[in-house]
Amino acid sequence: MYKYILGVSYLVFSLVLLESIPLAHAQAKNEDKPNIVLVLMDNFGYGEIGVYGGGVLRGAPTPNIDSIAAEGLQLTNFNVEAECTPSRSSLMTGRYGIRTRQNLEGPPRDIWYGLTKWEITLAEMLSESGYETGMFGKWHLGDAEGRYPTDQGFDEWYGIPNSSDQAFWPDSDSFQKDAGVKFTHIMTAQKNKKPTKHEVYGRAKRATIDREITDHAIDFIKRKAKNKQPFFAYLPYTQTHEPVDAHPDFKGKTGNGSFADVLAQTDSYVGELLATVDKLGLKENTIFIFTSDNGREGIKRSFGFTGPWRGTMFSPYEGSLRVPFLIRYPEKIPAKQVSNDIVHLVDMFPTLANFGGGKIPQDRILDGVDQSNFFMAKSPKSARESIVIYIGNELFGVKWRNWKMLLKEIDESSYAIKNMAYPSIYNLLVDPKEEEPEKFYLDDTWVDTPLWQVIEEHLASIKNDPGTPNP
Repeated sequence: MYKYILGVSYLVFSLVLLESIPLAHAQAKNEDKPNIVLVLMDNFGYGEIGVYGGGVLRGAPTPNIDSIAAEGLQLTNFNVEAECTPSRSSLMTGRYGIRTRQNLEGPPRDIWYGLTKWEITLAEMLSESGYETGMFGKWHLGDAEGRYPTDQGFDEWYGIPNSSDQAFWPDSDSFQKDAGVKFTHIMTAQKNKKPTKHEVYGRAKRATIDREITDHAIDFIKRKAKNKQPFFAYLPYTQTHEPVDAHPDFKGKTGNGSFADVLAQTDSYVGELLATVDKLGLKENTIFIFTSDNGREGIKRSFGFTGPWRGTMFSPYEGSLRVPFLIRYPEKIPAKQVSNDIVHLVDMFPTLANFGGGKIPQDRILDGVDQSNFFMAKSPKSARESIVIYIGNELFGVKWRNWKMLLKEIDESSYAIKNMAYPSIYNLLVDPKEEEPEKFYLDDTWVDTPLWQVIEEHLASIKNDPGTPNP
């Protein structure tokens, strides 16, 4: 049996659906629970920061972000989904985006937007475990009543409901006010209260919002530390999604363009977060994570950098799926670790549940697996060795160990889907840019078997997915 995408075979779920079983740490007292600070970048490529080959190469050193790697674990094969919403959904639920559709009728699933109300989020799970939860930044998982962050487990929220490209609208010379299109506003909310709209999210606010996100998060951390409450601070920053507008304090600072200015700005803000945690005496008991929702923008001249990998977001290639992941948890996660084992964003839900004493929901299929032993170097290998690859509702392929099989590919100039007579198979160690499919070499056809097994087991789990737990 291959260790596959769900961590355990879908056949086992008939047993685990019977009851809700807390993880080993579920009875831990609040004072034993680690705080969690999770920074999620937007359309931020693998090669941007120093420890991934960027930093000075990109026109802006990133010493603060790099320090997380020096004090913890760096993953070089951390995978996400190919676009913003399904990635954020998979982070929040521990489930592939294909499962978390707005359609409440269960399979088959239609084109979707955001999270269904019945999904159990990371914030809800941690809240039930005794955490105070705050979100500061971009949500992009629902912008209607009952679907904001504070309806999905967060105690407080400051940020925007959707995407940063909406900052273009108020300043567009072609915007027609009678078209029924509404501007995006900065929003704040408290749990169980209706969100409040503030100023319009235009280009001027675009340049300052990440500064305000950082300030709100630091205030939240200080308040919870004062009351000795375990907290989950989630910071989905809005940069480096287009438009890339640096704060006035950083505009022109590097002399290397707007992207480098924003990279320097982000490193400075992460440094402030780290310093706040350290000065409050919380360092030893705080998990600090830095990662991204997907690779660089697909827009030409967006200037994002995917390092050695091919492609951009909205593609099935490594430049879309493989992003930075750094985690620091002193005395638990050994320093200066680097691993190329496969880990996926869906793994954060069960992993943080274990660290925080949370309960895993047993009335739905979870795709994530608990990576806590791997992170803490108690296990030499990742708890998974495969993932499936979707774009929208289309199954594009699979990764297994160092191999990748694509059933469909993308025309990178037009984003048109290319259906192929035969799948393309790549050895990512030999051909990291996915330039020459291995299918043409007969000695490698053996790898068909484990690759297809992952897909078959995944499709069986989708077919047997109970869908809505309480229709």
